[in-house]
Amino acid sequence: MAPQRALLARIALAVRPLVLIGLLATTGVCVSVPSRDEAAAARFANLELQCAHLEYPNKISHTLGSDADVRPPRELAPAFFGCYDWHSSVHGHWLLARLARQFPQAPFAAEARAALARSLTPARIAGEVTYFQTPGRASYERPYGLAWLLLLAAELREWDDPQARQWSQALAPLEVEAAQRLRSWLPKLRYPIRVGEHSQTAFAFGLVHDWARVTRDVEMQFSIEAKARAFYASDTNCPLAYEPSGEDFLSPCLAEADLMRRILPPREYGKWLRRFLPVVPASSKKPWLAPAEVTDRSDPKLAHLDGLNLSRSWMLLGIASGLAQGDRRIGALNAAAEAHAAAALPAVTGEHYEGGHWLGTFAVYLTTRAGLRAP
Repeated sequence: MAPQRALLARIALAVRPLVLIGLLATTGVCVSVPSRDEAAAARFANLELQCAHLEYPNKISHTLGSDADVRPPRELAPAFFGCYDWHSSVHGHWLLARLARQFPQAPFAAEARAALARSLTPARIAGEVTYFQTPGRASYERPYGLAWLLLLAAELREWDDPQARQWSQALAPLEVEAAQRLRSWLPKLRYPIRVGEHSQTAFAFGLVHDWARVTRDVEMQFSIEAKARAFYASDTNCPLAYEPSGEDFLSPCLAEADLMRRILPPREYGKWLRRFLPVVPASSKKPWLAPAEVTDRSDPKLAHLDGLNLSRSWMLLGIASGLAQGDRRIGALNAAAEAHAAAALPAVTGEHYEGGHWLGTFAVYLTTRAGLRAP
């Protein structure tokens, strides 16, 4: 165990002030993954609190139908106009809800609640629904933003708190709108979208599947599972060596594998993964997936690679969690997850708004193990 302890020490130095804990993997190998601690949670919460209602700069994905549509972001999206773009605002609110729920006594929790209370009102959400229902916006924020909206709704539903129930009720009309848009889209989607950015289907399907399980929406769960099997069950030899593309924040190969562990039972999943990602070694001592290198964090597209390292880390942990106990690949998956977390978490600082407006969410999704829900 000495090499593992040395690795833990190196990563602990790299990711301060995060606390790292050792977990006993099913292989018997001690691995470390980022843990939740209040100091780190405060750092991530503050990133969102600084931009939740910061209207500018703002990147609007907006179709103009007439002069009347030329309006400021706060009028177009009354609840989610901050944090540079709509989907970042939505998942930033998820960050606040998740951290306030998990750290109710932390100093930042009151500010997080205040921000949520300001945004999640019936009037503001009605404005959001109106925007979505305006003709010409059928594909708006599909699937990425819609999937994050549903995850925010799921987080509020799982939070046993009077205010959270009020916010959940306020958000419900937009939750229904988002779910219905995905329901109508899925039967028409003939091919998967295999990219490393917002339109990727595998990542969005995973979030929507998690929402469906929380809400017990059997119809949506079945639709996602059927579409996932149709798109991905026969895939083999995913070209992981060709990743990343220069502006990725999601891995097409790993996101697909992270989705399929939600769909397939462990032993079937293990066989599928062997065909799909034969590159995963049976030894944690063999390097097989290096973190992406970020050359300029002030460039909004190049900064995507910090997000890629974070999402790779949680996807690798997810893939490991889907394998049967004793699978020899678990150690290698966890070791790669550690390396990616150590490379990315220190960069989540807010020094550059290009990354600061959204990377906190990815850090929280990783460190709170949001995707590793019990069945």
